[in-house]
Amino acid sequence: MGSGAPTAKTQVVPSSAVLTGYGIGSVGMGVWVTVPGLLLLYYLTNILGVSPALAGVALLVPKAIDVVIHPWFGTISDRQRLRTGHRRPMMWIGLLLAAALVAVFSVPAGLSGPAAAGWVAVFYIAGNLLFASFQVPYLTTPSDLDVDYHQRTRVMTFRMVVLTIGLLLAGVVAPAMVASEERASYSMMAAVLGSLMVVSGSIAILAIKRMGSMMTPPSPDHWHPTLGEGLRMAWADRNFRWIVLSYLFTGTVTHLFLAGVPFYADYVLDDPTLTSALVGAFLAPAIVASPMWLFVSKRIGKQRGLLISQAGFAIGSAALLAGSFLGVPVTLAIVLVLGVSFAGLQLMAFSMVPDVVRAASSDGAQAASYTGVWTATEATGTAIGPYVYSFVLFLGGFVSSTAGQDVEQSATALRALLLGFTLVPAAIMLIAISFQRRYRDPGGSGHVGAGPLPTVAAGSVEEIIDRD
Repeated sequence: MGSGAPTAKTQVVPSSAVLTGYGIGSVGMGVWVTVPGLLLLYYLTNILGVSPALAGVALLVPKAIDVVIHPWFGTISDRQRLRTGHRRPMMWIGLLLAAALVAVFSVPAGLSGPAAAGWVAVFYIAGNLLFASFQVPYLTTPSDLDVDYHQRTRVMTFRMVVLTIGLLLAGVVAPAMVASEERASYSMMAAVLGSLMVVSGSIAILAIKRMGSMMTPPSPDHWHPTLGEGLRMAWADRNFRWIVLSYLFTGTVTHLFLAGVPFYADYVLDDPTLTSALVGAFLAPAIVASPMWLFVSKRIGKQRGLLISQAGFAIGSAALLAGSFLGVPVTLAIVLVLGVSFAGLQLMAFSMVPDVVRAASSDGAQAASYTGVWTATEATGTAIGPYVYSFVLFLGGFVSSTAGQDVEQSATALRALLLGFTLVPAAIMLIAISFQRRYRDPGGSGHVGAGPLPTVAAGSVEEIIDRD
């Protein structure tokens, strides 16, 4: 055969089976995000007798440490990949997170009030360190893959669908297992879900190993930043900066919602058993909505899809203000709409990160430095959300209690409880939208932002960012 033009490289894409295995890792990590986010504030204030102000601090301080830990772990992960060719060792260590979950919800019987808050805070810190050890390299995987703009969204769609199943399982099962509001039931719940975390994480690590041939080999000639250099590099990236700021406020809203659900069910709808139903209505739509959002992404771009999701969540949050008058069926319908918006928030935002990373580093050499900042932002949102809600409860004069104790709440406390769950998150989401509008989608078919941006090939993204 004669020589001719070189044959274009055929891109290998992960199979559905491999992506499902990868997505299963989100089940266990979803447990850590969902269960403490949903139950820990209520556990502290209504089971352990911790004041709302102190409970908020006990949840905020451990997460504040993540601001440094996650980017640092990102630097370690990048260097580990250069040295060994992969990031899996850190992930195996992260599976010890299951033990931390059990410890957080196993406060000794003799502890209550400040002492109980201290116990929870210590093991929450340990859990967050282990979570970062798994989550940072895990979420860097899509950036390591040598796939295109829409394939990265496909990877995240599989993750989102499986993640939703895990969130749904944890969000429905966990409240049901602790419905008796006895301390022992919280320990049992944590042990059962902790076992699930170990199994799901192991499956994901093995799936990532199978994807090794689809990843761009790390180049020893590429610059690998230190922690400080990685932070400066990520912050200097205009697109990454705006999406991080937007997601900080978005994550604050979604985790405020989770923290407030038990209070809303108990004090607004007057039925604490509705917690599982509300969480189910919030998470279940994502199983169907995630593929729908993938279609939306292909038609109008990730940026417009994310802005639509954020606006939908803000409107839905405000609508819950009338929950006690609308009745349970209508309230559940509103929460279903919030669930559809939540699916879009997660899918669009998380699939945008690899786009930005690959624009900055063609072989993903600095991928985890970006991912570390991103997961630190996510962790900060998980802390600020419950803290904001606990602070609103504190301002309203909400009175804490221990298991089996009934306390009459004042009208001011009930009003604060309701406003903190509805209008406050709606207002915060508007801030998220204002930041998100500044982002420029580097590969989508549509753009909403501070000026026109043509659809471009991946190779020219850096030029557009430099011109900004």
